[in-house]
Amino acid sequence: MIKIYNTNMITGRLESVEEIKKGVWINLVNPSDSEIKRVCTEINIEEDFIRYPLDYEEQARIDTEDDMTLFVIDVPIIEDIKDDTTYTTMPLGVIIVRDDFLITVSLRKNRIIDAFEKGRIKGVYTYKKTRFLLQILYLNSASYLDSLKKINKEQEATVFLLQQSMKNRDLIQLLNLQNSLIYITTSLKSNEVVMEKTMRGKIIKLYEEDEDILEDAIIENKQAIEMAKIYSDILNGTMDAYASIISNNLNRVMKFLTSITIILSIPTMIASFWGMNVPVPMQNNPYGFVILIGFSIIISVIATLWLNKRDMLK
Repeated sequence: MIKIYNTNMITGRLESVEEIKKGVWINLVNPSDSEIKRVCTEINIEEDFIRYPLDYEEQARIDTEDDMTLFVIDVPIIEDIKDDTTYTTMPLGVIIVRDDFLITVSLRKNRIIDAFEKGRIKGVYTYKKTRFLLQILYLNSASYLDSLKKINKEQEATVFLLQQSMKNRDLIQLLNLQNSLIYITTSLKSNEVVMEKTMRGKIIKLYEEDEDILEDAIIENKQAIEMAKIYSDILNGTMDAYASIISNNLNRVMKFLTSITIILSIPTMIASFWGMNVPVPMQNNPYGFVILIGFSIIISVIATLWLNKRDMLK
């Protein structure tokens, strides 16, 4: 899908246009081969620059070639699979071409680009390529903070459910959140490298106002890294605690079953002695059977009381 936007000089708002001309923003979402060729032909850029961000495993980086600069950053996305929410990341490419065009490339829609398309971000001018890039970086860092807050809320809700009744589904959800924090932490650190390189001013020219936006983006990103570390430590501690609880519960069940086995083996063992095909005591006693049953019950009760005293039946 390809969408082209241009800033209306009178209203200052983004308007959708059909023609690719100087000063426009081109947004590509999972583009087809024909759409990629159209953009490359009309703007005269390498196809590889557009295809790089379409690789899900592409790492955050900066690539410069002639008069083109590619910024690849990781953006947070939310995936719902079978009622389980997973927070992960995907690459977003931002290409600045000769200070004439800005192109964004992604595999799927994301809330970063949606915010710009729907006009929720003020002061967006398609002809100010550097400013536009830095606004994307800042909004992306802020989106990570929002995702981390949602993860923390889901973690607290899941822990509350586990305290009521420990279910496998809730434990799996905690595991998903733990994996999400790993993805997010790795992506945040990669984005930090990209922003630090941009801050040096060697990749693109930065004005004073631009530096302020980039500094804010870096601060937000560092804060997100710290939050991710804190939440990850809390979640790891929670998972370890529940692993210990599960192990302890298993030990208690095994201890209880072992005690029951011991108690039930007593009358079985006594009965087996008198079931031998040899002369045994009280075999001619008319009350022998009753005596043996009573003896078995007494021994079993004594064993039960002894095991209970040692907390083997709790």
